[in-house]
Amino acid sequence: MLNRFRHIVEEMRGLIDDSRSASCLLAVSGGVDSMCLADLWVRAFGAESCAMAHCNFNLRGEDSDADEALVTGWAQEHGVLLHKTSFDTVGYASENGVSIEMAARELRYRWFAELCLQHGYKAVVVAHHADDNAETLVLNMVRGAGLKGLTGMKPVSNLPYADNTSLRGASETWQSPCLLRPLLTFTRKQIEGHAFAWKVPYREDKTNTSVEYRRNSIRHEVFPLFERMNPSYVRTLNREMTYLTDASGIVEDWCKSQIPNIITVAETSHVIAGSEASDVIARSEASHVIARSEATWQSVSTSKLLSIPQWRYLLYYILEPYGFNSATLESIESLLMSDRTISGKRFESEEYVLMVERDMLVINRKTETPQSAFTQVPAQGAYHVGRSRITVEVLPWTSDMPLKQPEGTLILDAAKLSFPFVLRGWRNGDWMIPLGMKGKKKLSDLFTDLKYGHYEKVNALVIVDCKGDYAEQQHVAGVLPARIDDHYKVTGSTKEIIRITITDNQQ
Repeated sequence: MLNRFRHIVEEMRGLIDDSRSASCLLAVSGGVDSMCLADLWVRAFGAESCAMAHCNFNLRGEDSDADEALVTGWAQEHGVLLHKTSFDTVGYASENGVSIEMAARELRYRWFAELCLQHGYKAVVVAHHADDNAETLVLNMVRGAGLKGLTGMKPVSNLPYADNTSLRGASETWQSPCLLRPLLTFTRKQIEGHAFAWKVPYREDKTNTSVEYRRNSIRHEVFPLFERMNPSYVRTLNREMTYLTDASGIVEDWCKSQIPNIITVAETSHVIAGSEASDVIARSEASHVIARSEATWQSVSTSKLLSIPQWRYLLYYILEPYGFNSATLESIESLLMSDRTISGKRFESEEYVLMVERDMLVINRKTETPQSAFTQVPAQGAYHVGRSRITVEVLPWTSDMPLKQPEGTLILDAAKLSFPFVLRGWRNGDWMIPLGMKGKKKLSDLFTDLKYGHYEKVNALVIVDCKGDYAEQQHVAGVLPARIDDHYKVTGSTKEIIRITITDNQQ
């Protein structure tokens, strides 16, 4: 087992550091798996090649303290540097509304990431083994985690909660450490056999026998049945996961090839599609999901989606990273199949909103909406309002200038709209008298006439005349980028115009 372990780790370390001398941080709880990991590592590479990290979650009273004492004594005996910490796991779970299991996971991985940042460790090494991987497979099947959830844990992956945007003190150039699982090919019986043969000390976690936790229930109630059916079920399930991993890669490549044909992506007000969308998608760490720091929204053409025989999985592939759960996906599928797609139907995940529009599903991040934008314009120049860049110019009017302007540009008589005026997001109750009409019209009705979808509505900006300090008035002088109020139109007596152009905020 030792020689095989050494070979596996050398290959892993070669992936993260060509010198193969990178110092790694071993996560050691005191149980048989992690104590066996520590023993194998020190025998294979020496105590100077690693450090150990132990978390006391204060969940089992004296037993938790005894675990810490065991790990501390072993580290001192073998000359291994040990980092220790203590967490109020129950308090964290209560404050953040998560389970005890999730709280412990978040606390330990964030702490591991901080240690890597402070001490320069290249990787965190954990003791997940083949039985753990099989349990994860069954858990994901019960939860409904899709094809990717059936591929199990990876030998080398990114360390959770270690990106430079969430980790305090991390620079933009800091590279997140890897998470290594060198025991994934070993079964629990093999690990217990090594511990027995080499007299590796460890402590039994009494909670491992309780079936209150889902993973323990699988281990003690489901797997005994599997073993009666197939004594080698652990190896069989792990082998199947390798096949599913290969199949998942093939399916993901196919999904990527379909996405440019059915998705339109917007970065602020700039819409990209086709090959350009494919390039952006390829740059994203989430494969098909646009980098969330850049994307404003994306829309899925429902007619093009439904023309693909495998549209259900493709829809899942698109929406799952945005946090839409299986119940929501079922509702969307049912709506698409019912021929009663209702424009304006809304679905929400924790961070995103999906709106059903005419022949499209629009996905938008839950952020402060452009309707709250408010900017005073005291003179000509460039302004940033909400998600848009607005250019305001004052120009002399001549008879040879065209009244019809390029899309996104409005012209108004400067004698009727004077500085300062206000650019703001539209609000319910706003109205205008559209150019060429006599009566007033609510903007909500105007948007219907213009066939605006949800995205166009929430991003619409209005021009408000401030004469008499009426910046809050609901009679607006124009709507960018579509219409002006009839009162502000250019006439034969116009001497100067104000030209307002809306452009991409990133240009």
